[in-house]
Amino acid sequence: MRIAPARCALGCSRIWTSATKASRHSAAAAAASSHAQPRGPARSPRRAAVRCAAMAPPAPEQVSANKQYGGWNRRYKHASSALGCDMTFTVYSPPAAEAGGKVPVVWWLSGLTCTDENVIQKSGAQRGCARHGIAFVAPDTSPRGLGVEGEADSWDFGVGAGFYINATVDKWRNWRMYDYITQELPALLAAHFPKLDTGNTSIMGHSMGGHGALTIALKNPGAFKAVSAFAPICNPVNVPWGQKAFSGYLGDADKEGWKQHDASELLAAYKGPKFPLLVDTGSGDSFLQRELRPEALEAAAARSGFPLTSRMQDGYDHSYFFISTFMDEHIDFHAAALKAE
Repeated sequence: MRIAPARCALGCSRIWTSATKASRHSAAAAAASSHAQPRGPARSPRRAAVRCAAMAPPAPEQVSANKQYGGWNRRYKHASSALGCDMTFTVYSPPAAEAGGKVPVVWWLSGLTCTDENVIQKSGAQRGCARHGIAFVAPDTSPRGLGVEGEADSWDFGVGAGFYINATVDKWRNWRMYDYITQELPALLAAHFPKLDTGNTSIMGHSMGGHGALTIALKNPGAFKAVSAFAPICNPVNVPWGQKAFSGYLGDADKEGWKQHDASELLAAYKGPKFPLLVDTGSGDSFLQRELRPEALEAAAARSGFPLTSRMQDGYDHSYFFISTFMDEHIDFHAAALKAE
């Protein structure tokens, strides 16, 4: 089930669609994509723009900056209304953006136990992004610091394990990573990062984040120019990681509904516009058969006629040693789509 985007008086969209076309409005207008169309008499575009600007999200606080490949890794903190806590994210701004140009964006979604810093420090993604003139955005993986009972009892559930879904079980009501990634953070970037072309984006991720990248793209047809994943959880309704997360966050009353958060189930039924899709998995990954199951995604792509490129990389495991080896190829893959006419 796809959430219908709400719109403000200027037509700003609330979630990913070509809608992060919001960048074509003023940055302030784009940021107001979090409110619904006003009731009452029609407003003039100028008055609507003032209303949007007034509701723009507050600017995030920069907490660190490190230069790399001529660009900058800048880490930020902000108060998240979707999650009810402070959140961090990192943006790598390539030299092209530092020189004043507007650049496309690759989103990265990280895996279990990670923060935004793992990929920034270990993957080498910045090298390819600098070469191609692409920004790289890395959010955190869950709410933090809420003090929910049991939130840190397991490494694969709770803190560091948001699974990029919206929890429906009341205890975990702050675990709304789908809304955070598809609505709140894009609006924040559109409002306060004018050098990012938030209407020209692609998405990628690792493990739990690979699951997130795949499902978010499949739920929002046309939103992303390309999608790729390293060792994604391809069929979570049938593996322990996914079953634990979905049972905890969504409850057991509607297990059929879990399929709406499963990339293989979504891809098998997908009817939207095709996009380039690349998946790399290591044959030496200890989670390959128990948790990842790329064969389920391959079978789903075959059923729906989707042009999936799924590669098994001999001997590689689940770590950033694997990710860093093939990261340049993935950034090249995204650059080709983002720069296509």
